[in-house]
Amino acid sequence: MPHGAHANGTRVIALVGPAGAGKTSLAEAMLHAAGATDRLGSTGNGTSVGDSSPEARARGGSTELNLYHFDYLGDRFALIDCPGSIGFTADGARGVAIADMAIVVVDPDSSRAPLAAPALRMLDELGIPHLIFVNRIDQAHGRIRDLLSALQPMSVSPLIARQIPIREGDRVTGFVDVALERAFHYLPGKDSEQIDIPGDVQERETQARTQLLEQLADHDDELLEQLLMDQAPEPERVLKDLARETSESLGVPVLFGSGGSGWGIGRLLKALRHEAPDPQSSARRLGVTDASLYVFKVHNGGTIGRLAYARALGGRIAEGSDLKTADGGTARLGAIFSVQCEKTQKVSEAKPGDIVALAKIENVKSGEWLSSGALPAPVEVDYPARNCAFAIEPADRKDDVKLSGALQKLLEEDPALLLEQHEGSHEMRLKGVNDEHLNTVIARLKRRYGVEVKSHPPTVGYRESIRRTVTQKGRHKKQSGGHGQFGDVVIEVRPLARGEGFRFEEKIHGGAIPKQWIPAVEHGVRDAMRKGPLGFEVVDVAVTLVDGSYHSVDSSELAFRTAGRIAMAEALSAAAPHLLEPVHKLTVVCPSSATSRVTSAVASRRGQMLGMAPRDGWTGWDRVDALLPEAELGGLEAELRSQSQGLASYEADFDHLSELNGTLADKVVQQRTPELA
Repeated sequence: MPHGAHANGTRVIALVGPAGAGKTSLAEAMLHAAGATDRLGSTGNGTSVGDSSPEARARGGSTELNLYHFDYLGDRFALIDCPGSIGFTADGARGVAIADMAIVVVDPDSSRAPLAAPALRMLDELGIPHLIFVNRIDQAHGRIRDLLSALQPMSVSPLIARQIPIREGDRVTGFVDVALERAFHYLPGKDSEQIDIPGDVQERETQARTQLLEQLADHDDELLEQLLMDQAPEPERVLKDLARETSESLGVPVLFGSGGSGWGIGRLLKALRHEAPDPQSSARRLGVTDASLYVFKVHNGGTIGRLAYARALGGRIAEGSDLKTADGGTARLGAIFSVQCEKTQKVSEAKPGDIVALAKIENVKSGEWLSSGALPAPVEVDYPARNCAFAIEPADRKDDVKLSGALQKLLEEDPALLLEQHEGSHEMRLKGVNDEHLNTVIARLKRRYGVEVKSHPPTVGYRESIRRTVTQKGRHKKQSGGHGQFGDVVIEVRPLARGEGFRFEEKIHGGAIPKQWIPAVEHGVRDAMRKGPLGFEVVDVAVTLVDGSYHSVDSSELAFRTAGRIAMAEALSAAAPHLLEPVHKLTVVCPSSATSRVTSAVASRRGQMLGMAPRDGWTGWDRVDALLPEAELGGLEAELRSQSQGLASYEADFDHLSELNGTLADKVVQQRTPELA
């Protein structure tokens, strides 16, 4: 691969991995080692280039992706530092999909290896070449080989140990580069110092190198022949094979170091320089044939206003270019900016591979392509399920319009966010991944737009129905001078099977009620069903209008509607009303080591287990199916994660209504009564 003077354009590297693994600290170390910053920034003391938003600083972790760029030995790189916490991973998903390569950042503790499973699986599904960087090696106490053994089942491709540690006691003080057969000693605040391979490491180095070469020989017949003839391959061949293994996802190199200490960063940068694919590889993978821009994030706010963050592939694109859009129209590019986290700098064009910010381009959404020619196919990415909802309203009623506008801007930015007006409760519901996600959105509303929001758990969609068949008369008669009001109906109300809804029919004989007023009776019946005697919407009943009477002068549509409502309200009270609660079909996925704890947590919430099976394509993971009342979903996401190292996730969809009796039903009705007063 050519090097120097940005030979093949900017290579984009995504940093992914679990929350707390130190991705942003690693990015800061890479910037510093490349000379892009004059000091090593720290997220802990607030000196980092990334994670500068108040929300990120408050929670001590990324809430949205960070974008960086730097030059290293004449090659240009851009970093997409993606949030690791499940509530915020959606912000980086589209960026990962258009990266040339990813670094999966993991903790050296092998017991935390399962935390890397979602990231490794995502990269395998997207076809993104990647390597693993074991961070905080200065805090490692366990064996690296144990960590690799724990990580391997989560990776489709074999892991390739590029380095082995050098230890003094239980501390890692350096490493041996197995590919180059060179040893290095870590120095505080400086580049590593090359040393002779220590005698107590030589046997392990020989074993590791043999394994490395055998892995490479699986895809290189000439190398295999050299090994069979006991010939030592030249270093250039080994490095070339490593680059091919990585770029073609035939293997996953594993390196280690420490972002906080700056250890191993130079070796990581050199590995990227030699082994990361160039932008043309991503252009081919994504089907880009003409100069194009893929918008992977939109941000509203700041001094410039709305910015669309995009990656250029397939050629150069200059300011003022007219590009085709996904809706069949065209868009003219306004100002183009290079991006270094919060800082932007105007540039005249986007070169191949560049990540840029586009201003004044209002009709393009995140996830869309802009192209000088043929539009590439949409990029398919998965987002975490929205398992949390808040019912929200402005703290000050005068902020209704302001809140609506602010929410629309945040919805445009965040693909994991959804706003809906609930038909039954009339609540405005903000739905997101978890409570941490939604609380961050609410904090952002206040900081950016000055809108304070009141929130509470959404109203559970209880319903009620009846057990008995009842015949009931309802009469509305009013006389107050002039025309009066008169309507008289007799209805039969009977229960239906669960899920059959509502049926209305009439069996009027002899013109007891004129045909034109029968629809009014049905309207009145429906009015009464909106709130039954227990305070909830009534379902699964059939109503037959069987008799009635009218007055030639005083009867009217309003009178018969009122009579129908009176009859239905009295019938429902007499027909043994009972409460129904919504039950959801729940599917939980989790590591097998946590399955028993997860099933216990679901069962403790009145869950009914339906079955358990291995998760398709995920070694060491299970899928648990259950039925769970909607009232028990609150806090479930947090509880399941606490039982599974933060890895369990679930999807829940309404399944059916189930009868609720006893003290639980009494409590629901008692809580409802004051609301109706």
